[in-house]
Amino acid sequence: MNKVQGKTNSYLLAAMMCWVTPSVFADEPSQHFAPPQNADSQLLMEELVEQGLPQAWLEKALGQATFTQSVLDAMEGAAERRLKWHEYRAIFMTQQRIEEGVEFIDAHADALARAESTYGVPAEIITAIIGVETYYGRHKGQHRVLDSLATLAFHHPARGAFFRGELAAFLRIAYEQQVDPTELQGSYAGAMGYPQFIPTSYQAYAVDFDDDGRRDLWENPVDAIGSVANYFAEHKWQPGADIYHQASGPDVLPVELLQELSFNQTSPPSVSIAQLAVHGLEPNEPLDDDLLVVPLALEYADGQTHYRFGEYNFYVITRYNHSHLYAMAVTELAEAIAELHDKRHEDEA
Repeated sequence: MNKVQGKTNSYLLAAMMCWVTPSVFADEPSQHFAPPQNADSQLLMEELVEQGLPQAWLEKALGQATFTQSVLDAMEGAAERRLKWHEYRAIFMTQQRIEEGVEFIDAHADALARAESTYGVPAEIITAIIGVETYYGRHKGQHRVLDSLATLAFHHPARGAFFRGELAAFLRIAYEQQVDPTELQGSYAGAMGYPQFIPTSYQAYAVDFDDDGRRDLWENPVDAIGSVANYFAEHKWQPGADIYHQASGPDVLPVELLQELSFNQTSPPSVSIAQLAVHGLEPNEPLDDDLLVVPLALEYADGQTHYRFGEYNFYVITRYNHSHLYAMAVTELAEAIAELHDKRHEDEA
């Protein structure tokens, strides 16, 4: 997502958050990023002071940020970059995750129904996002967000400017919500809470869905549900529209077609059904020749390639995490959760 990707990680322990006044910080601060000794940190602090944050508070916060090499290492080994579809799918399509998705829907039925009514996003999609991101809130990350973002802001070789903006947003969130920035934990990329929002996404899309006066994505699943739905709505989710269609194609897809037909891209649908048909790629159901789709080629464990055509809602899911593997995993998990949920309730009836 404009965010962190963080959003797809599996963590060993759920992060604990401590709500305190912004004057309270953890002991034994590290001076690695302390202004004015660190010029980059000093400049960021000056910019935030001009925006209204107290200098003493910022000095203390940045002074306790610690460089973390494991964060840089993790950025290089993201699952979306190194796994094939069947390997990636296996992480999330487990019976336990499906069953706990059903339990999540039942536990938060009112909030999910209200989110679907307000934003047009199905309950199973919201649930699957939270299920993929944090196993329904169980694994929210084990890195201090302050350390992750400071490390990436000042040491990432290519995306430092992006993460500098995220660090600035995080510090503002922590100050405005009266949270100790040294206590908040998340992913190695600085993603936070049930939905693993990066700080700028938190600022833009988090909502106070239970009207308690605070947007809390760390400990409040109701706020998380509303915020995920709002994120999708703001990215133009189309209520009631399809996400993808099953398709058929050649046993071996020529390499040149992967680029020529924009396979597995995370850009808006741009290839027509008619264009694909010229190369022997056809949907398994009647579709308009002019319909624009995202063609997908997914490799399974048996070596076979399976084809799917993503519609605009598929593209919207990739706004959360810019990976076609992620979007497909969310979609399949949502389908499995909805199917099991319906079956259980039919049996009960």
